[in-house]
Amino acid sequence: MTAQARASDAEMNSGGVESPYAWRRLLISLLLATLGGVGLWSTIVALPSIQLEFGVGRASASLPYTATSIGFGLGALLMGRFADRAGIVVPIRCGALTLCFGYIAAAYTTSLWQFALVQGVLIGLLGCSATYGPLVADVSHWFSRNRGIAVGVCASGNYLAGTVWPPILQHFIDTIGWRQAHIGIGIFCGVTMLPLSLLLRRPTPVAHGTAPNKTPMSGLRASRTSPNGVQALLIIAGFGCCIAMAMPQVHIVAYCADLGYGVARGAEMLSLMLGFGIVSRLTSGWISDRIGGVRTMLIGSALQCMTLLFYLPSDGLTSLYVVSALFGLSQGGIVPSYAMIIREYFPPQEAGTRFGLVLLATIIGMAVGGWMSGAIYDLTGSYQAAFVNGIAWNVVNLAIALWLLRRPRGRVVHA
Repeated sequence: MTAQARASDAEMNSGGVESPYAWRRLLISLLLATLGGVGLWSTIVALPSIQLEFGVGRASASLPYTATSIGFGLGALLMGRFADRAGIVVPIRCGALTLCFGYIAAAYTTSLWQFALVQGVLIGLLGCSATYGPLVADVSHWFSRNRGIAVGVCASGNYLAGTVWPPILQHFIDTIGWRQAHIGIGIFCGVTMLPLSLLLRRPTPVAHGTAPNKTPMSGLRASRTSPNGVQALLIIAGFGCCIAMAMPQVHIVAYCADLGYGVARGAEMLSLMLGFGIVSRLTSGWISDRIGGVRTMLIGSALQCMTLLFYLPSDGLTSLYVVSALFGLSQGGIVPSYAMIIREYFPPQEAGTRFGLVLLATIIGMAVGGWMSGAIYDLTGSYQAAFVNGIAWNVVNLAIALWLLRRPRGRVVHA
């Protein structure tokens, strides 16, 4: 056995890449992502109570969700850059503290604009944003052979939060009121997330200089495209795929109501999408370990496009349930594939910032896509044209994936 091999074995046994510690760290990251992900869902559950409390319309009551989404997108970039420079622990502690203070502050707001400001800045920008993009980037440093499945597991945290938190929140809103429920969320986030952050104190292999010395296409020379060029393409791809993704996710409840099936059926379909989205993220992670991030993105994009086509003739209850499940299976793995592509094309020290940029584009895409689909519905009186619009933007994502896949590749560059 060579000295390098012995050093590699010693590193793995002591808690390096692919070690038992790396897998424990992944589970801790998943738990933190699930806890911090409450910020993405609490405004949706509390929306009727907020509307009644402040005496506003449904559109105005939706502003806190919009503010949270924008803050989350901007925070993904901010916290990602922070994690690249200071490590993951500091952003996680910042997120835990601001979620704690943010939810307590939200409980004492006296107007909608105050509530929206707290949601956007404390809960979105500085809170839950630390528990998605930065954690996904950090996890990617601890795996080489199983990087895809690790990224998929960690990225499932926000979907798992969307499965676990809403019924819990609804129970406490119904029993003690939304203000007291928000105080409880804040305290719970503080007392759980801060101790968990202590378990991530070990510096990443990148910080030690012991990261795997090869990435499949360390990038930029592999594609013979400039770093900013690849980054710009990924930003456009993320924006396009999430405009397409927003149509069913944002409007499926209203679509079911229009068809006469009621909002409860639509909510069940949304839950079905998120549940199968978790399956998609895990499966896509496993696949990307074998075929790479670009090919995984291509497969997910093609399946999402096909599923959107299936929505066009589907107006029966059974067919909508089936197509919604298929949509969840197709779209869930697309965003995590960007994290894999970032690791394949860029130096590991830039992972948090680079993935944060793409994640910001996906959040903007979801926001624009949700609004755009509503605007098209207002103009046409139907969601058919909105589905076609989503398909068109999906084709943009598909074209970028094909372009990246077909680019001439030079020699592999060591990271």
